[in-house]
Amino acid sequence: MAEESKYYLVKRKAVPEVLLKVIEAKRLLESGKVETVQEATEMLGISRSSFYKYKDDIFPFHDNVRGKTITFVMQMDDEPGLLSEVLKTVADFHANILTIHQSIPVNGIASLTLSVDILPTTGDVTEMLDTIERNNGIHYIKILARE
Repeated sequence: MAEESKYYLVKRKAVPEVLLKVIEAKRLLESGKVETVQEATEMLGISRSSFYKYKDDIFPFHDNVRGKTITFVMQMDDEPGLLSEVLKTVADFHANILTIHQSIPVNGIASLTLSVDILPTTGDVTEMLDTIERNNGIHYIKILARE
């Protein structure tokens, strides 16, 4: 039976340390700070077998997102200007909003779903989502899909 290619998006705090070290080893190799996998893995305290096992399966979110559509959902307070702040943040990061759907607020809280086109000029998507989430009145933000 062929293995299915499934993707999951998880926050950094949920990723095992060995996988984060694989990402760092790849970064060290790409930047030229180390020349061999052996050097990178020794520096980071992981085995070469761990590096080779995971190197093709883990990558930073922003490295593979250009030219994609991201759909995310958030819960937010029904406050004047909060939606404008969210949309302004997306614009400040040079992403293109494709769709917007906001539910009717219930008990002062609304759900907002945005589909955003990530362009070659778009800034770091992770930073964009973090900036949105830091707004007072945003309860949470979750990525639903990446195409």
